[in-house]
Amino acid sequence: MKLTVCIIDDDLVSQFATRYCIQQSSGDFDIMTCSSGEEGLSLCVELMEQNEELPHIIFLDLVMDGMDGWTFLENLQNLFKESKLPKVYILSSFTNAKDRAIAKEHKLISGYVDKPLSRNYIEKILDQEKTIS
Repeated sequence: MKLTVCIIDDDLVSQFATRYCIQQSSGDFDIMTCSSGEEGLSLCVELMEQNEELPHIIFLDLVMDGMDGWTFLENLQNLFKESKLPKVYILSSFTNAKDRAIAKEHKLISGYVDKPLSRNYIEKILDQEKTIS
């Protein structure tokens, strides 16, 4: 099963590293990248307007200029109440312990990982997707 992954991160180096890690995994992915929460939300709206599915997985940075990851999640939840929401994995530096605690309890967040993303973590996500599909 081909999965659509969206990376939402304002750090281009982190975007590249995350994309590379995903490409090196054993999964079959279509990868989209967005440089801000606003761009990620616009992409989701555009997909829905074209009657396409939202991405299966979103890797989301929390700390971004403009719309941060928390605001993105709130908007995603409010705008797409009737849709199957993506699995969101927080990919962040977690300089704030409070963010980590909130991420653990947030109902839209399927997991969290410190940057950079590892191949082992991607394989773990793939294994979870296989058991759900």
